[in-house]
Amino acid sequence: MRRAELADFLRRRREALHPSRMPASAVHPPGPRARRTPGLRREEVAALAGVSTSYYERLEQARAPRPSPQVLSALGTALRLTDMEREHLARLAGQIPPSTDADQAPVPADALRLLHRLGPFPAYVVNDMEDIVAWNSAAAALITDFAQVPAHERNTVRLAIRLGGTLCSAPVGAEGDFARQSAAHLRAAGARHPADRALGELVNEYAAHSPDFVAGWRSHDVHLRPTLRKRLHHPELGELELDRQTLLVPGTSLRLVLYTADPGSPSATALAELGPPDAAP
Repeated sequence: MRRAELADFLRRRREALHPSRMPASAVHPPGPRARRTPGLRREEVAALAGVSTSYYERLEQARAPRPSPQVLSALGTALRLTDMEREHLARLAGQIPPSTDADQAPVPADALRLLHRLGPFPAYVVNDMEDIVAWNSAAAALITDFAQVPAHERNTVRLAIRLGGTLCSAPVGAEGDFARQSAAHLRAAGARHPADRALGELVNEYAAHSPDFVAGWRSHDVHLRPTLRKRLHHPELGELELDRQTLLVPGTSLRLVLYTADPGSPSATALAELGPPDAAP
């Protein structure tokens, strides 16, 4: 059980849940006691979860014993957690054991076939540490020749540090989205691999580079955002406005990341010039 992280996650999710989203019967009416945070009060979450206020307070103070699966389920409902957030909560509470090296399965053959049949759509596969473990030729042509990048540098976070501001940037209104999404992914990975020193080094490296990553890390968000808007400055194709879309590979912790453009846009025309589909593996 990782008490400090569990306490932080509960507090962050409680503070993010605005009273206006809850039934009127679930929150205290306005009165002389002003709310000191924008979210729910501890006693309100405790009541919604059917636990005592003192027990919930001890959870947020990292002083409570390990909660049961039933209590975790009730807290997930009270805090309106997503399935991904519920899994994260269970891992922090020690109800799901840490992942092992054996859990890092190779990319399934079906996923590889899809990757190489995406035609001009650049795509790659990442593991839960953000390592790029497979890619198609369009991705290499658009971003970088991954085969020439040392394996320990073949990571979306490290590439963002190296290429950010030169190849990749964010359009107006999307500044910091990639950094905050990376923080969410690595937060979740940290719960799956609590003893992984390389993951800690990666987090520290990006934190030193990006204030947006630090803000995302502190928010303790583990929610997957399937689409991010990106702007790429390609030396031959020019400036491209693309959507970076993320799909989960079923039965694994892998994710397929692909880049698409609005149909009929100049960026879509440029992507079509990247070449034909790869030969099937």
